Order: sequence, then C-alpha cells, then structure tokens
Amino acid sequence: MEWLSLDLLPPLLTGLKTTLLLTFYSIIVALCCAFLAGIGRLSRSPILRGIITAYVEIFRGTSLLVQLFWIYFALPMLLDIRLSAMTAAVLALGLNYGAYGSEVVRSSILAVPKGQIEASIALNMTPYQRMRRIVLPQAWAMMLPGFGNLQIELLKGTSLVYLITLMDVTYQGITLRSYDISRTPAIFAWLLILYFIVAYALTLIIRLAERKATAGRG
Repeated sequence: MEWLSLDLLPPLLTGLKTTLLLTFYSIIVALCCAFLAGIGRLSRSPILRGIITAYVEIFRGTSLLVQLFWIYFALPMLLDIRLSAMTAAVLALGLNYGAYGSEVVRSSILAVPKGQIEASIALNMTPYQRMRRIVLPQAWAMMLPGFGNLQIELLKGTSLVYLITLMDVTYQGITLRSYDISRTPAIFAWLLILYFIVAYALTLIIRLAERKATAGRG
C-alpha cells in the first residue's frame, strides 16, 4: 500500500526511541511521586498534608503544556538552573501524572478493609510493618488498573515535548511532513500505528502485573 510506504519508518523509529525513553523515565518519576504523595496525604501532620495537597491540586489543575513551558523556559530564568529538554520533559510528565496517581494510591490504601488493619494493630505490628505486610500488598492489586490508564495517558502526553525541541516520534513526523506535505496521511497513519503498538505493549505489561498481584488471592 503506497500510503504506508516503508521509507518513512527509519526516521520515525529514531524518534520512537526518544519517546520510549521519555515514557520509561517519566513513569518511574510518576510512580515515585504517586506513592510519596498518596501515602503523605494520609499523614496525621496537617502541614505535610497541606503541602502535598497543594502539589496535587496545582499539577492537576493546570495544563501539562504550561507546566512543560514553565519547567523548561521560565524556571531556569527564575532560579538560573538550566535543564536539558529531556530532563524538563521527564519532570513535567512525572510530576503531572504523579499527582493523578497519588489519588489512585490514596484511594486504594483506604479501600483495604479496616478489620485487617485493626487485626494487625492487635498483633502489635508497627505502622511500617502494617503498611508493608498488610496494606500495600492488597492496595497494589487495586492500584494497577488505575496506573495502567495513567501510563497510557502519559504516553500520549509525550507528544507535546516536541514543543520544547525534543525530537520524539511526533517531532519526526512533523519534520517529514514539512518536506513533503502530500505524504501527510501516510506520516500520521504511521504515527497512529506506532503509538498504538507502544500503548498495547504497556497494557499487556500491566495485565501481567495484575495477574501476578492477584495470584493466590481468592
């Protein structure tokens, strides 16, 4: 089929490598932020809860694009800290989706039956032991579907990073289009296919993690 000619693939695959790296690093940052913020919001300290709530509300309540521009363009001017495009993109994506993920963590922890927590207290477990042995193993299985949706959204969010000069797969597609606008349908068809393949792979990883997390549970 002419409009899916293979000569478009090499430059697009070069950009896809950047997209995959960006997605991988951003998911790690987002998971760390989600767990820290999600558990922190259950803290008894009103100051800590207030700080974390401010982070979550700011990053959920403002545009990812604006956050990306702030971290890459505005923040270095204010604090005189220069960030590479990759670092700025990973921070923006990780902090943004970490804020959404914190609600997944918090709600999953709260969904663990209180009777089990009371039983662990009766067994004289420390808060750390309760969290590690009782709460997190059950909450983790409940978090995975939410995390799966968020990582797909994060993958799609990486398409904005070309606006800060990062040469991801979308950037490569737009560059190819600028050379020959008549091939626009073919370029965007390949972009659809490549994004779908990566998203489906992420979905399969989450499903595998779900099966492992629920193995042996009734």
